[in-house]
Amino acid sequence: MNASGLDEQLGGVSKSLRTLPGSLLLGSTGARLWADYLEPRPGFSGRFDFIHKINIPLLYTVSADVADNYEPCRARWYPSHMRMEYEGVRFSLQERKFISWDDCAVSFQTWTNKDTEELVLRLSTYGDLFHTTPEGGLYGTFPVPHLSFDIDAALTLSDAKLLTGLRLKPGETRTFAIAAALGIHGQDEPELLRRRAGAYALDRPVEQAFSDYIQAYSQWFDRAPAFRCSDELLNRTWAYRWFLLRHNLAEPKYGNLQSPLFYEGRSHKKSKSPFSKGGWEFCKLINLSVPLHVMDARWYHDSAYSEGPFNNMKENPNEDGMFCCMTVDTVMHAFANFSCWAAYQLYLVHRNREAMAALLPSLKAQLPAWSRAHGNDRDELMIEYRHTRTGKEYQPSYWYFHQFPRNPKDPATYTHVKRVDRTVYHYLNTLAVARLCEELEDPEAEEFHRRAEAIKSDILLKMWDEESAFFYDLHHETDEKALVKNIVGFYPAWAQIIDTDHDALIGHLFERGEFDTGCPFPSVSADCPAYSKDGGWMGHFVKGRNGCVWDGPTWPYTNSIVLDALAKESKRRDHLFDRQFAHYLREYSFLHFFNRDLSQPGLVEHYNSATGEPLSDEQEYNHSFYIDLLITHVAGLSVESDRLVLDPIDTGLDYFCLERVRAAGAEIRITYRKPGSAPDAADIEEGYRLFVNGKLVFSSGRLCRFELPLREIRS
Repeated sequence: MNASGLDEQLGGVSKSLRTLPGSLLLGSTGARLWADYLEPRPGFSGRFDFIHKINIPLLYTVSADVADNYEPCRARWYPSHMRMEYEGVRFSLQERKFISWDDCAVSFQTWTNKDTEELVLRLSTYGDLFHTTPEGGLYGTFPVPHLSFDIDAALTLSDAKLLTGLRLKPGETRTFAIAAALGIHGQDEPELLRRRAGAYALDRPVEQAFSDYIQAYSQWFDRAPAFRCSDELLNRTWAYRWFLLRHNLAEPKYGNLQSPLFYEGRSHKKSKSPFSKGGWEFCKLINLSVPLHVMDARWYHDSAYSEGPFNNMKENPNEDGMFCCMTVDTVMHAFANFSCWAAYQLYLVHRNREAMAALLPSLKAQLPAWSRAHGNDRDELMIEYRHTRTGKEYQPSYWYFHQFPRNPKDPATYTHVKRVDRTVYHYLNTLAVARLCEELEDPEAEEFHRRAEAIKSDILLKMWDEESAFFYDLHHETDEKALVKNIVGFYPAWAQIIDTDHDALIGHLFERGEFDTGCPFPSVSADCPAYSKDGGWMGHFVKGRNGCVWDGPTWPYTNSIVLDALAKESKRRDHLFDRQFAHYLREYSFLHFFNRDLSQPGLVEHYNSATGEPLSDEQEYNHSFYIDLLITHVAGLSVESDRLVLDPIDTGLDYFCLERVRAAGAEIRITYRKPGSAPDAADIEEGYRLFVNGKLVFSSGRLCRFELPLREIRS
């Protein structure tokens, strides 16, 4: 997968914010710089952010003396760049623009004067912040009062006449380049910023500079596995999910965020006022989403991007030692999460013993910290005191004991509960620490295994209801079950702690009156009195039109976990639910495309669980996993401590090919072509095959389970 292929597969459409008609979205992002949105003007006018939410309204634009707007224009979004075209009576404009990884906002523009009069073009910047330099460019500083840094910008032009007025004669066409390099005031030297900008605007012809940029953008994707199959929906979603990781990848190298990380999103809610901090932003380290990112990114060839978030959290715990959300300046609150489990999954793929040995003490520290903050002296279950802290605010079980009052913000109607999700996370985190101790020959492995078993026992003993066949949250004092079927009730299946006594659990997913809504899976069963498909609460919107309310809408976050659970249950029961997994995987995939149109990629935070209508407006939202589902369950590859395991779900594909996978020190390729199917993929032979380091090590005429000990690979 390279940038040109990715652009061809996903690009060519116009993308904008639903809540801001006329805005344009940009796919390319820098290590620190990105566009929240662009206005339909040449250059970079709109709202721009640097490390966190800044809302810079203008980097630069080019104005024509005969026009004050460029609408209607044709804007085409591509993962790597944007193309904008304007065709007027007096002139035409073609533009290609992007933000490079080294934080340069680059615009290549071609203007044609179609008039009989002279056309004059001028560069404009924000206010009076910029001054001319001896080199012929501009330099300035954006003050950022709400953060500990200000932003320097060096602006370079291939034609300096744009500063005073570039004149085009009738019929004349002129092409030029502009680049603005942004950095941290006092940290990024002016000469460095000028060199970065000059590399795009001065050092090479425009076509060469653009070609070189596309190649550089491609290089990131060259280190990702490749997957293709007979279902174009899965192919495009796979490509989009790798783009999603790259789009949200950041490397601030400042303050608390010295190591790379993935943002939960590049957008932000509420205020778009210039240089404002109001509202909620997703562009920071959010510890709840870290493990979701890692489940997919662990398959990337370079482990540094997955290890980075752990290093940031390790170096900046809260006073209790917990992994927390953070900005460059502030250590914030802690969400429930399964970071230790994700770290172990990362280790299984990359086997970076040195990195895990350095991380293990902080992973161990999460367990007693959670017990101190959320434990109790009667069992191993975790109490959630603030319904927002599992990232699933307003799940109805907190209000079950007060019959779902109209006003959920009244503290008198709210009950603390022992949560299924937080407790399952605690179990997986404890089990992960135990297994990492084994791998690293740490003597505490046995004790952590004992603790994990105790947590598992209490989940099964207390949270399971045999009559209704579901796992429930409990009253924090009495252990009375809050009989609300939250989506997290399937988490014990995901953690693989259930057995034949719990066989009826998974059936709730397929019930029309429960979790099989028009757009599955809802965050609470449709038979709950507080169920609301579009996120209101008992008839009114307690968090506004687009607010996050987990009482019915569908979330990619939990879809990824529940689909993982469904696949594991299918395998446990001799592939009984393969057909259902295939169906719901496709439904989850369709959430990645507006109106189920594969030419319109875009993923948001949550959806109407009956219609699939996007409820939020933060596109390219990175709060779930998907790549791992295709690798682990469609292709069937799992990596365990001592073996590779193949166990694919039969999703009805005629063929698939997963290749360029690097795991446990091996290069892996898995192919399948259904016997008797049309040979659409000529390079794939019939049957199910595993290649390790270029050699065929397993072949079967059908999809089936196979185990390969790692010692056989290493020998």
